[in-house]
Amino acid sequence: MNLLMMGMGKMGANMATRLRRAGLPVFVFDRNPPKIASLEALGATGVPDLSRLGSAMPAPRAVWSMLPAGLATETVLATVAPQLAAGDVLIDGGNSNYRDSQRRARTFAEKGIAFLDAGVSGGIWGLAEGYSLMIGGEQAAVERLRPYFEALAPAADRGWGRVGPSGAGHFVKMVHNGIEYGMMQAYGEGFEILQKKTDLQLDLAQIGEIWRFGSVVRSWLLDLAVRALESDPDLSEVKGWVADSGEGRWTLQEAIELDVPTPVLSMALMMRFVSRQEESFSAKLLAALRNQFGGHAVKKESGQ
Repeated sequence: MNLLMMGMGKMGANMATRLRRAGLPVFVFDRNPPKIASLEALGATGVPDLSRLGSAMPAPRAVWSMLPAGLATETVLATVAPQLAAGDVLIDGGNSNYRDSQRRARTFAEKGIAFLDAGVSGGIWGLAEGYSLMIGGEQAAVERLRPYFEALAPAADRGWGRVGPSGAGHFVKMVHNGIEYGMMQAYGEGFEILQKKTDLQLDLAQIGEIWRFGSVVRSWLLDLAVRALESDPDLSEVKGWVADSGEGRWTLQEAIELDVPTPVLSMALMMRFVSRQEESFSAKLLAALRNQFGGHAVKKESGQ
């Protein structure tokens, strides 16, 4: 099949590059022409205008979107779908809500277009290390695109697979990211305990490096933590402000609907909210209450 990658951000551009390095034909589209040009230098075929997609790409076609979830993805899929024909495939590799993916699969199926929802993990390291791919949708459509999935994965026989029907890929990726929140929070708290024990003069990067080999807490996230600590031991260049892209929230919503207790994942998400507060009203009220019932001193905004 002829594959078009849409959205040449850090993930999309690296994925297109990895496919070209594997010798696979790739069409690319982005609203930023220089990004298209940089991939054309690698042998990709640029598509300057999505409105002429039907004539620019011979059938059968597969179109893979790597755009942010929500309006951007909804808009571009609606733009592309009318130009595709029965037998073509649409793939959403963004972190879309799995319910949206189920809806889209039903809509496109009416036109004979297969829809695959692909959870993609690997970040900026995927170009060199390969991507973990969690794919939902029809098995037949997955098989038609097998060469592309195998080229993107860490190896042809591992790190990727069809995990279920439409919506399953994004559901699995959603839970994956929820787990990621909890793991990151645990590392953050553990390293803060080490950092606060100043009398022992602990080298956090050294400790992390020891843990990376043989330890039961070794992981790729730990590898990245060590990398960050080696370049900035006190993390003085980093502000403790942590965003969330939505998947953690969706994971907790599903947990509530399924009656699954998730205290660790819940707390990890709440701590991200805490990180964004310059001042906590709830903490102010706690201080005021202690003063009211026990006469405990409070610190004034003036510092007195």
